[in-house]
Amino acid sequence: MIAEVKILCRMEFPSTTVRFWDGSGPFLDADGFLWREANLVNGGLDAIEMAINGEAFTLTLGISGLDRLSADLAWEDYQNGEIIGAKVQIMTLDCDRWGQALGVPDIRFTGKIDDITFETVTDSSQTTTSIRVDIVNRFTLRTLTNGAVYSDIDQKARSAILNPTAPPDRLCERIPLMIDKTIGWPNWR
Repeated sequence: MIAEVKILCRMEFPSTTVRFWDGSGPFLDADGFLWREANLVNGGLDAIEMAINGEAFTLTLGISGLDRLSADLAWEDYQNGEIIGAKVQIMTLDCDRWGQALGVPDIRFTGKIDDITFETVTDSSQTTTSIRVDIVNRFTLRTLTNGAVYSDIDQKARSAILNPTAPPDRLCERIPLMIDKTIGWPNWR
């Protein structure tokens, strides 16, 4: 029985892959990967939900409470010009009442980093780093000429990249059937 759902974020930088989860303390998954703690800020869960549902073209993700190592790695890759265009995946993981995974994570959103801003706040006892990442998906980057439509093949390829564990998207399956069809308007009969 599912008692909680963990929100996971994997960022694949050229130098390393960084894994975060929305919670406190480290999280070790079944494959032995360590997920670092982070807190989604500025309506992070709402932004993720809108991106998953296709209601937002970009996902703006605010992550606070990064440890020094994660912040330094991100800053170094940013300074080297390697962070823009890095792959980001947002996943959900169903867990039992003890916080143990009930299966493999489901990929909910895949995109590329379009912009990133860093904010470091220092007080007398600690230094806290927050980042704001603007992520765009393949749909956002795709441009169509005026009057063009998505083909069935393109839509299935797009859906396979955005959510590889889901069945193929059948949204545009009937478009080829409509090419030579004429619809009379209004239809009085």
